[in-house]
Amino acid sequence: MRKIFYLLYICLLAISCKSEHVISRSAKEGVTAFPANDFLNSLGVCSSITGRGETLKGTIDALNYTGIRFIRCGLEDGISVQDMVTLHNQTGARIAYGLLSGGTDIDRLLRQSRQLASAGALLAIEGNNEPNNWGITYQGETGGRNLSWLPVAKLQRDLYKAVKNDPVLKDYPVWTISESGAETDNVGLQFLTIPEDAETLMPAGTKYADYANCHNYITHPGWPGLHDNQTWLSASPGPDCPVDGLYKNFGITWNKKFTGYSESELVTLPRVTTETGFPVGKDVNEEMQARLFMNLYLSQFKRGWSHTAIYLLRTRANETEHESYAIFKLDYTPNQAAHYLHNLTTILADKRSIEKPGSVNYAIPNQPETVHDLLLQKSDGTFCLVLWGERFASGTDEITVNLGKTYRAVKIYDPTIGTAAVKTLKKNSSVSLVMSDHPIIIEF
Repeated sequence: MRKIFYLLYICLLAISCKSEHVISRSAKEGVTAFPANDFLNSLGVCSSITGRGETLKGTIDALNYTGIRFIRCGLEDGISVQDMVTLHNQTGARIAYGLLSGGTDIDRLLRQSRQLASAGALLAIEGNNEPNNWGITYQGETGGRNLSWLPVAKLQRDLYKAVKNDPVLKDYPVWTISESGAETDNVGLQFLTIPEDAETLMPAGTKYADYANCHNYITHPGWPGLHDNQTWLSASPGPDCPVDGLYKNFGITWNKKFTGYSESELVTLPRVTTETGFPVGKDVNEEMQARLFMNLYLSQFKRGWSHTAIYLLRTRANETEHESYAIFKLDYTPNQAAHYLHNLTTILADKRSIEKPGSVNYAIPNQPETVHDLLLQKSDGTFCLVLWGERFASGTDEITVNLGKTYRAVKIYDPTIGTAAVKTLKKNSSVSLVMSDHPIIIEF
């Protein structure tokens, strides 16, 4: 009998040790960081660079100050390739170049894209901009808006095929049209590649793009005003997104309710945002817009958007009514958003991505639903835990961040104050914070 009890004890001990090993391994692995450089590379803006009253010097200075790393523009902007290359050489920013509003000249787009690629200035190639607002005529057929979208679909199909058959451009990503959710007939633009049994007007196997493309502005006529989790919900890939987001363009289209990807497929669908923002007005002043823009970039990246372009870098001379959206005024005077983005990108500054980022076993006990976190690591090994509050309606959240172990020095940064640390803690393993409506960075 004693022998039986002994064997039972040995089995229980083995199970206990195995459980402890699993817990220890989990604790050691913790949360894997994203390279800080990858986050910085995701920051973009819409700009005509030297078109519509913008100047090359002004655009270069604006990018160098804010730290924004890509520009979304296109054929309609009328920018010379040399100006785009000069901008890249002086800022490092790359170009997402597209057909944009009503454009159909694939040959010209590819010809200029090859020049950009040769200079290292090309980021991606984009299809039409909002065909629901800007119709097209392609190969003698007029479409988009309230007409058939077959011409739009054929144009995007041909653009994709041309890029992938081009020896210079074949490895560059193609971003699909924006506002696919406005389709009037089911041409399958709610897919990157039309699957079997989709029952669309275009055949199964038709390839449109490598990345879904949305204009998920963080405010919408159906969701006006300021709300808690304003940017977090707008970045959601699911049906809880209250604005014109991924689900309403690539899940169930918002116009005619055509079926696209399932909710689980949307979570991992490669995606970019080529327009988003929030204008200054009755609900948002310049200070609040600046806080929203920082949170916007963070929420987008954390929720799976590889690139995000805010509309607009600087007000265009032919669209002065859009000045309320812009980061810079007509004379390139920076709005508050420019200053806060400068502070954020300066604090997180890095130029090289880590191939295998490390991990941290941090935790936020009882984390409020309005507080979000993103662990970044710089190429020198420094960790930056970015937390941002989404209390835009009212109130604050008090949190404690447990870092998992004691660090010799822990620095706290607030980009609404400046680029220097606001506090340094010595030999600390936890940080207590009051979160409201902007990011706080913990560096260790």
